[in-house]
Amino acid sequence: MHQFKKISLTLTVLFLCIATIFSGNVQQVEAAKDPLGLKAEAAILLDAKTGKILYAKNPDVILGVASMAKMMTEYLVLEAIANNKITWDQKVKINEYVHKLSAAPGLSNVGLTQGEEYTVEELYQAMAIHSGNAASVALAEIISGTEKNFVALMNKKAEELNLEDYKFVNSTGLNNSSLLGNHPAGNSDEENIMSARATAKLAYRLLTDYPEVLETASMPVLKFRDGREYKNFNWMLPTLIYQYEGVDGLKTGSTDFAGAGFTATAERNGQRFISVVMKAADKDERFSETRKILDYAFSNFGEEEIVKENYQVKKQKTLPVTKGKEDQVEIHTKEAINMVIKNGEKDNYKTVLVLDKEKLNKKGELTAPVKKGDKVGYLTIEPKEGKELGFLTKEGQKQIKVDVIAANDVEKANWFVLMMRGIGGFFGDIWGSVSSAVKGMF
Repeated sequence: MHQFKKISLTLTVLFLCIATIFSGNVQQVEAAKDPLGLKAEAAILLDAKTGKILYAKNPDVILGVASMAKMMTEYLVLEAIANNKITWDQKVKINEYVHKLSAAPGLSNVGLTQGEEYTVEELYQAMAIHSGNAASVALAEIISGTEKNFVALMNKKAEELNLEDYKFVNSTGLNNSSLLGNHPAGNSDEENIMSARATAKLAYRLLTDYPEVLETASMPVLKFRDGREYKNFNWMLPTLIYQYEGVDGLKTGSTDFAGAGFTATAERNGQRFISVVMKAADKDERFSETRKILDYAFSNFGEEEIVKENYQVKKQKTLPVTKGKEDQVEIHTKEAINMVIKNGEKDNYKTVLVLDKEKLNKKGELTAPVKKGDKVGYLTIEPKEGKELGFLTKEGQKQIKVDVIAANDVEKANWFVLMMRGIGGFFGDIWGSVSSAVKGMF
């Protein structure tokens, strides 16, 4: 029995050693897959124009999002402004709860006095620049009556935007346990959660639908009515300690649960990128990780014309036409295809032509008349080898798809020509049958 235990213990130790070795190999393989070697738990890089994903690390792991959740609050405020539901100069009276939250220790805030009125614009700036949590709650209440109602609106909008991996439990991004006993939706220990992909999609939609968000997000300092100056927590903005050329937004976040995160956007020479870093070790690391991503973006990617306007596929420059004055028509792309790709990789893509079968008969012919500009299909591109990371949205995917059209008119032939062709075809078929029969005799 003692001998059996000894053998069992030896096997257990051996198993653990093997498991450790294999675990180490897996970690090495995973690290090798990440060209940037980021320390953050998850990250993603996008072309801001199309939402094309240029880099990703654990993009679908669901993590705490902290104050980056305020991007949804910003979206809903800007939407309410656009829909004339609220106005920038509308006054908001501060209640007891919002006042107390604005004075809570350890939270990012701009002090708000109970009973005093602040404009929507003042509160929005406090939220967007200094991540004011009490200001976020005040805005949520002016839009939806209560923060609980606003949280329902946040989740509804997230579904509309097809974010997929998300859960909003408050308007601020704080842990519910930090809200002085107020739990807008859920338990005290809940926190807003999202994946890097969902966070990037929210940022992408925010920038696309309301580009004016950058007017406030790009302000390095908030000069508030209390006479104080509040620094933007985005320390990569000009004049701040981690300033980076081109950065003009967007939102930071940090809690014990979420770690440190940062959704950044930067533009140089007309090229804009969006990056997300989630669960970095600390506030400094979220900026150093973002710098790595943006350096990688600006050094390695640019927009290229992959397919020219009026491009013709080599083996399919024409389509046959029946009942027309001509028996074929030239086809070409209506527009060019431009896409942000890695430098030097333009030749790594191939064209794919898809014809509209509903426009063709069983023989694959168009039927005259054909008008110049008539759509006959579409052309898209795909990598010759491997698989791309794809696009955040279906709309982005459509940007690498262009119509293929008829390059000229083909008029319908008159009845006499069609009749003569029919007769010619009839005798041609007979002659063909006779020729085959004669050949068969010999």
